[in-house]
This record gives sequence, C-alpha cells and structure tokens, in this order.
Amino acid sequence: MAEDVRVQFPSQPESNNLEGISPHLRDELTNIKNQFNVTSEKLKQISERFEEELREGLEKEGSNLSMNVTWVLGLPTGQEKGEYVTIDLGGTNLRICFVSLKGQHEEIDVKQHARRLPPTIKTGDAATLWDFIVDSLDEFLKTHQLTANRNDRLPLGFCFSYPALQDSIDHGKLKTWTKGFDIDGVEGEDAAGQLRNAIAKRNLPLELVALVNDTTGAMIASAYRDPDTIVGAIFGTGCNAAYVENVGSIPKLKTDLPPDTPMAINCEYGAFDNAHRVLPRTKYDVIIDDESPRPGEQTFEKMSAGLYLGEIFRLIVLDLHRRGLIFPGQDAPQLKEPYKVDTGLLSALEDDPPEACRTRLEECLGVKATIDETRVAHRLAEIIASRGGRLCSCGIAAICRMKGIASGHVAADGTVANKHPKFKGRWTEALGEILDWPRDREEDPIIITSAEDGSGIGAAVISAMTLYRIHEGNTDGISSKFSRPD
Repeated sequence: MAEDVRVQFPSQPESNNLEGISPHLRDELTNIKNQFNVTSEKLKQISERFEEELREGLEKEGSNLSMNVTWVLGLPTGQEKGEYVTIDLGGTNLRICFVSLKGQHEEIDVKQHARRLPPTIKTGDAATLWDFIVDSLDEFLKTHQLTANRNDRLPLGFCFSYPALQDSIDHGKLKTWTKGFDIDGVEGEDAAGQLRNAIAKRNLPLELVALVNDTTGAMIASAYRDPDTIVGAIFGTGCNAAYVENVGSIPKLKTDLPPDTPMAINCEYGAFDNAHRVLPRTKYDVIIDDESPRPGEQTFEKMSAGLYLGEIFRLIVLDLHRRGLIFPGQDAPQLKEPYKVDTGLLSALEDDPPEACRTRLEECLGVKATIDETRVAHRLAEIIASRGGRLCSCGIAAICRMKGIASGHVAADGTVANKHPKFKGRWTEALGEILDWPRDREEDPIIITSAEDGSGIGAAVISAMTLYRIHEGNTDGISSKFSRPD
C-alpha cells in the first residue's frame, strides 16, 4: 500500500519570527511574500487555463502544449519480464542501467552507473553528445561483462527527457531543448536515430527498442507494481506529467486504432502559459526567462522546477545585497554566479537547525552570515518553495478534472518531489484547494507516491511491453523488429 503523506501546511509561508530584523528588511520580505503568494482563487484560475491548453494540445499539432503521443499503449500488466539496458539522459546526469524484470511480485534487479554531464556537453554539438553516451555505454557493458557469451543484442530503452514528436515508439524528433540545454544539430532531428547510428558505428551489441520520456517512464514504472497509478509526474530539474488518454479523445492523431485504445500522453507542460496569461510572474521570473538560452519558452517550468528555484533565491538575495539589506560590506562574489545555488540549499534552509543552515549558506554563497541573515534566508526559501509546490499542483488538478479522476496515485519522480522536506504537503494542500476536497477529510483521495527510479525501470518496462506487442503481432507505432524476451 502507498503511504498517505498528507501533512497540513498553511498556504502562507510558515516562519513568522522576524524579531531583530530591520524594519526595512521586514517590509521587503513582506513585499516578496505577497508577490510569491498563490491564493486558492489564483490556483483555480491557473488550473482552468491549464485544462484549456491540455485540450488544445490534443486537438492539433503546433499548440502551446505538445501533448505528445508516445505509442505506449496503456499501462503494463505486471507480467513483463526480461533483461534490458536503459539510458536516462536527464538534465544533470547520464544514468545507465541493466534491469532484470521478473514480474511485479518479484524484486527488480538493477545495476546502474551515473555520470554527471559536463557543462560543455549541454552547449556543444550532436557528435559530442552521442560520443559521450556511446563511450559511457561501452564502458558500462565491459565493466559488468554484460555481453560475454551472448550472441544476441540486448534491447535498449532510451529515456530522453525532452519534448520529442514520435511517429513510432522507437523514433522521436526533438522539438526543442529544455532544462538549459542548447546542443547544436539535434533539434528537428530523430534523436533515437542519431543514437542508433552512433551505436552501430561503434558496433555495440545493443538494439534501440523504445524512446521514452522520463515522465512516461515514471508512470509506467510505478504502474508495473501499483495498479492505482493514475498519472506520472516529474518534479525535479524540470516539471512535466504523463497520463493515459483514449485514442478517440486525441483528434490530432490519425490512426485506425479503436477509439477506446489507451495511449500514454506526454504532456510536456513545462511550456504552460508561454503567453503569460495567468501565471503570476515576478521581476525575478522575468530575469530568469530573459537570461535563459530560450527566452519565452518553458514559462511554467522556470517558475516551479528545481533547476530554477535556487536561481530565484540567488536573484532575490543578490537584489537585497546590492541594496545593502543583507551581508552589508561583503563582496560576496559567489552570489553573483548564475545558478550557483541549487534546490538542495533551499531544502537545507527549511529542514536543518539554524547553525547548520548558517554554515551551509556561508559555504554556498561565500559570505559570513549572522543568525538574523540566516533567518531571512530561511524565510526566502519557504516563500520560493511554497510557491513552487503550489504551482506544481495545478497541472495534475487539470488532468484529473479533464479525465474525471477522483482518486488514485500520482507517481512522482525527481529530486524536488522526493527530497524536499515540505513539497508533498504543500502540493497536496494546494491540490485539495483546487479540487474542493472537504477540509475535515480523514485521508486524501489523490496522493503522491515515489517513483524515484522511474526513468530507468520505466524504460525497461516499456521496452518489454514493446517486444511483447511485436510477438503478439500488434505493431502499431513500432518500427523495430525484435524477438520477444524469454
């Protein structure tokens, strides 16, 4: 059974003890709090617009939300088995796994290795990216002796955490880079095909079976063990959701499949409200957008995802510092470095004792902080993370209303969902406000469950589902010809 993580948190930031802080700085904190506060009424307005954009994305290509068809037909049975290699190209790391599936009631064996993506990869060219991935795959296969005494090729699931248009499950044309990536020569091209060519060039014994988005992977990995899964979500470096739609409710999809055929949809809703109609952007959000590699894109993600929460914190503190309200007389050079602060600092500021917070703050920003300044940083972390958690509920609420979903589990992957100490409580409280759950409820009808390893295992399960479909003669949306695993 999934654990009910419901915790009551007020919609306003929790810490109100600001004694000893100058009146001017207190006023500034109140002003910042008001800018970042998202009321119940505003949440509902955002969620209503979210539902409109979700429907527009299902109706036609070129809509603001891609609502990408994944060619993953429904959820797993839990009986999928076999051995699979998976790679997960995330926003921070490249993770390679060898996954052994033995059925939903057995333990999943996973051997894995993660390599941090060098900054040069993120702004380099396609050849550099694929060479890095193939080198890593080659090293992984040799280290774990995975191809010794094998005459066949291992099936490979590629978890590609970026918006891709798929005409089949083993091909995907990259629409646009997100999460700060800007690699030349991949946008508008078949990312799966480029990796397949790089693997063939190195003669690695692998067959790319499925291109999978991390969000779809999180949903499938959870559903493999938990049949109550209704949505997969990413609350980490980026933000996104996936759910299962009926083919008949996807007007843009031209297919002969029966209308009641289930199809996993990758929403790519980090792009929500790129027109700036409902989201309450602050001047700090505008700065982040203007200075990002892709201004005007991924508006929702830039206000709620882990990649940006730390940067919002840094910009606010830098603003206060330049006005002499915090760390006066200190040069604070590290404070001037973009993306110097990650979400881990915000989590620590909310969760750790004051002295530990001060030490962490000083190490991160290169400053000497007083206890009062540490309390200010703690308050800012609450304000920023509270807004992020509340905004993250809006997309899930929109999906649930659109599909008439009243209960179930949201399988969440990502560091913010799994490691921030107060995210789940804030998210749940906001979801209840949008969906008008009774205040005196004894339990929450929709809860977050952890799909911490969703991307790797999810890619393996989807690869298995794909091979099983081929064996059964159902090749809709499949180009690969591959034998069913034992």
